[in-house]
Amino acid sequence: MELFPRAWGALQEAVRSLEAPQWVEPSGCAGWLVQDLVFHLIIGAQDILITLVSTTDEAATRDAVTYWEPGTPGDGTEAESAFIRRGANAYSGPAALRHHFDDLAVAAGKAAAAADPAARVETRDEVVTVADFLTIYVVEATLHHLDLTLHLSGVDGPPAETLAAVRKIVEGVAGGPLPAADDREALLSATGRLPGPEGFTAVALG
Repeated sequence: MELFPRAWGALQEAVRSLEAPQWVEPSGCAGWLVQDLVFHLIIGAQDILITLVSTTDEAATRDAVTYWEPGTPGDGTEAESAFIRRGANAYSGPAALRHHFDDLAVAAGKAAAAADPAARVETRDEVVTVADFLTIYVVEATLHHLDLTLHLSGVDGPPAETLAAVRKIVEGVAGGPLPAADDREALLSATGRLPGPEGFTAVALG
């Protein structure tokens, strides 16, 4: 719960700091420009708002680690990626895209701050506590913050404490320690954003 506003707020500041040419630079997500990634973040902010009001009395079925299922990182040719690119291109320009994201991101942050950590919510046919759901979004925000800044200069990356926390979660998903000593490098290679060491299989998260 404490890390979510740190990770989410840092991501918002990174988007706000983008210069016009940076919106059409590649992101860390295969086949996506920075503008495509920001449109994906808009969908993420909507998901936070929807999920936090989707409370349930059902027992939790997942937690912040078991929510993730290892898979192969996408290559940008998926139908979802095509939808994301079309959605980003539908905006009149970066200013409109930034404004829409910022509005929703601020609302999502306020909703998270007001939520009961022990409450349970439904998301993607699973039930998790609010605390676990927001931890899931610490992973989402941190990895996509890395995606946002991977090929850019002059834009701050994720906070050190969120990188360290997400590394522990990814190690739980991967079933063991990540090889790189540096948290940023470890996360980028473990999730297929950058090539990993020989014999290491990346997991698709974020």
